[in-house]
Amino acid sequence: MATKFTASQSVEIAVPKQPIPIQHYLRQPQRLVKSLADNTRIQQISEEVFRLKMRPLAFMSLSIQPTVDMRVWADSQGTIYLRSLGCEILGFEYVNQRFALNLKGYLSPYQLSGETRLQGKADLEVLVDIPQPFSLTPKPILETTGNGLLKSVLLTIKQRLLHHLLTDYRNWVISQTEIIKISGDNPELSILNFD
Repeated sequence: MATKFTASQSVEIAVPKQPIPIQHYLRQPQRLVKSLADNTRIQQISEEVFRLKMRPLAFMSLSIQPTVDMRVWADSQGTIYLRSLGCEILGFEYVNQRFALNLKGYLSPYQLSGETRLQGKADLEVLVDIPQPFSLTPKPILETTGNGLLKSVLLTIKQRLLHHLLTDYRNWVISQTEIIKISGDNPELSILNFD
C-alpha cells in the first residue's frame, strides 16, 4: 500500500549587520550544508552535490536511516536552493525499493526597513509502500504518524540552521576581514574576491 507523507517548514532570520553582506557568504552553499548537519554525516560528491546520512528515524516499530543526495546551489542574488536527487535506505532492502523522497527548499536574503533578513521554506514529501503488518494500520493513523515524523525532521533542520548559520557567517566575516587586514599590509596579497 503506497502512502504519501508531507511536511513543510518556513524560517525567518534577522541578520546582524556585518562588514561583509551575507549575500557573499550565501554564494558558498557548502557552508550552508555544514550548518544543516554534523560534518561526520556529510560527504561532498561534487561542487553542488552532497550526500547526507540522516540520523535513524523511528516509524511505528521500524527504524530506518535514509541517505539523501542533495544538490545545493546559489544564484547571483545570494538565494540558495536545495533539491534532493536521490535517496537510499540502508539495511532495509524491501523499504529501499519502495521508497521515494523529494526535498526542495530555498533560503533568500531580502531587505526590510534597512535590515537584512533571510526567509526560507522547505517542503519534504515521502512516498513509501508500507510493508506488512504495518499496512494493516488505518491510513489516517499511518499518515498522522508519518507526517509528524517528517515535520520533526524539518524542525530539527530549522533549529540547526537558526543556531549555526549566523555563528558561521560571523566567523566567516572575521576570517575574511583578517585576510583583508593582512593583504592591506602587503600589496601583493590584495587580490581578494568574495564571489
